[in-house]
Amino acid sequence: MATDYYAVLGVRRDASPDEIKKAFRRLARELHPDVNPDPKTQERFKEINAAYEVLSDPQKKQVYDLGGDPLSQAGGGGGGAGFGGAGFGNFSDIMDAFFGTSQQRGPRSRTRRGQDAMIRLEIDLNEAAFGTTKEIQVDTAIICATCNGEGAAPGTSAQTCDMCRGRGEVSQVTRSFLGQVMTSRPCPQCQGFGTIVPNPCPECAGDGRIRSRRTLTVKIPAGVDNGTRIQLAGEGEVGPGGGPAGDLYVEIHETAHSVFQRRGDDLHCTVTIPMTAAALGTKVPLDTLDGTEDVDIRPGTQSGQSVPLHGRGVTHLRGGGRGDLIVHVEVQTPGKLDAEQERVLRELAKLRNEERPTGQFQPGQQGLFSRLKDAFNGRS
Repeated sequence: MATDYYAVLGVRRDASPDEIKKAFRRLARELHPDVNPDPKTQERFKEINAAYEVLSDPQKKQVYDLGGDPLSQAGGGGGGAGFGGAGFGNFSDIMDAFFGTSQQRGPRSRTRRGQDAMIRLEIDLNEAAFGTTKEIQVDTAIICATCNGEGAAPGTSAQTCDMCRGRGEVSQVTRSFLGQVMTSRPCPQCQGFGTIVPNPCPECAGDGRIRSRRTLTVKIPAGVDNGTRIQLAGEGEVGPGGGPAGDLYVEIHETAHSVFQRRGDDLHCTVTIPMTAAALGTKVPLDTLDGTEDVDIRPGTQSGQSVPLHGRGVTHLRGGGRGDLIVHVEVQTPGKLDAEQERVLRELAKLRNEERPTGQFQPGQQGLFSRLKDAFNGRS
């Protein structure tokens, strides 16, 4: 065969149609006569045009691969045809090579999806721990009942734009090195819709939607935390032209509790007891989320120790079970003693041989809860 079309385009014989098209476009940008007027380049351009005409057509490619001459059988001679001639059947590909897609946009729809909306909802710790149901009021766009989202006044309808004749765009012819090139832009009269509304709906001013306050019921699952967002599909803004509504997101904000501090699904609190109770042991009543329970302070409890109440925290959002309630103990030393109290304490110190304690010194160290509290308050 006189010409190897695969070699002309610089592709393998098993190249895909997309690879063949990409190779042709690259060479077309380099060798087009209006870009490079050298006679040898013009001949080379005719070769790649003929090669692409064959290899981009499945039937011609099959004839060529079997050893035939598809151009002569087609009555062509595409390799010798000039720009715009019988052999130059790939004008759209040339346009794509220089300007991108040559497809028209057409009219755009007046109906579009609405925007998503978000509302903040405050709940207390008990509601976050066990879940609840809340009613919320939202101000969003809903479909106009007067025109049913069409935007036209009752008894009227949208009309075809007489400037673009419904195409949504107008064309303009300019000259370039390729000759006359047609470009398109959105129609300035109908803004690309292809239709105009001569008599807009008096209720929505042609938008197809109005604002309204609605009441929605939101189910809050157990275990939500600050920043948790609950998605209510289709409860957001109705789109222009009565388009489908967006989604509504309810963002949870948990109010601070007077006793408990939440960390994940665990709850923390601090109980302050006198040193005598810490030494002798006691039971301290605590109002938990499940009711009043006794916190067992064992004899000899030191300041900074903690007492866990398992399963008394917040419900796990994903999966069963609950976190723990951690009670941190703080032992309080009396600041003022009367004469009798001082006598009793001195007698106790004498009995325990603690009248002149030497003390046990060690590197400065904070308790776990103190470190967590300082980190929470932003102190280093």
